[in-house]
Amino acid sequence: MSSFKQRAVFISDTHLGTRDAQSEYLLDFLRHTECEYLYLLGDIIDIWKLRSGWHWPQLNNDLLQLVFKKARTGTQVIYIPGNHDEMLRKYAGSNFNGIQIQLNAVHETADGRRLLLIHGDEFDSVVASNQWLAHIGSWAYDVLLWLNRHFNNLRRRMGFPYWSLSHYLKHKVKNAVNFISSFEQALVREARQRGVDGIVCGHIHHAAMEDMDDGITYANAGDWVENCTALVEDEHGQMRIIHWLKESAFLLSIQEECEAHQNMPKESKEPEILSTPSYPTSWKLPEQEALKYMIDVAANE
Repeated sequence: MSSFKQRAVFISDTHLGTRDAQSEYLLDFLRHTECEYLYLLGDIIDIWKLRSGWHWPQLNNDLLQLVFKKARTGTQVIYIPGNHDEMLRKYAGSNFNGIQIQLNAVHETADGRRLLLIHGDEFDSVVASNQWLAHIGSWAYDVLLWLNRHFNNLRRRMGFPYWSLSHYLKHKVKNAVNFISSFEQALVREARQRGVDGIVCGHIHHAAMEDMDDGITYANAGDWVENCTALVEDEHGQMRIIHWLKESAFLLSIQEECEAHQNMPKESKEPEILSTPSYPTSWKLPEQEALKYMIDVAANE
């Protein structure tokens, strides 16, 4: 199996536990990707959804097991919780089966730049000051994603490709555009105050990478709900946004050609996915039970 080799991979906002999580595409990305560092920048497991009912297919177990396997076999995995998985913030400083849980981190690129890694919700005034309002906003976003899912089911039956209605609306509404701009500026100010060369975050589901006028790099890894994006760093320290749905076939074919040219052996064995206890795919359960379940998944890895 061809591997997409990178020095570091940054993933945010996978929202595992929701019906709109693109678990199949994320599993495909991680199966094909090798890296020294894997940063999970928050809202990976949507613990907010525990209060209204989780959607947890076997694919999600496979994803967790694959991440645990990467951590066990040499990849440094750091998990920085966001607002949807804020329960895990109380475990900051812990090592969970090889995965380090931290409130933030600093990553040094191959070319010597220092990047601050956070989720980003602390710079969203709605989330930071009015959590109840943030929950209403999350509910409204879920409704928009529900419309998006059914809209694309209709497009698929008519022979049209996937098109994100929610992404289109967010970037056509003036207030949303202004919010994204304000959010980016706030994070750049934080990077400047911390004395780092850039900042990498998630939270707003808008993948971007930009070098600001004062030399600060702003990067957002995007999400795996609508866009299936990740930020990657190659062996030379160059960084870019990957749109996996659009680029995967091209990226893997290029890697395969490079391996053939260098006479490198190709991987033939896919990551081993072990069975785990079966649970209903849609359920309601307390947060402590959810954490216990994740421990069970790790124990079966």
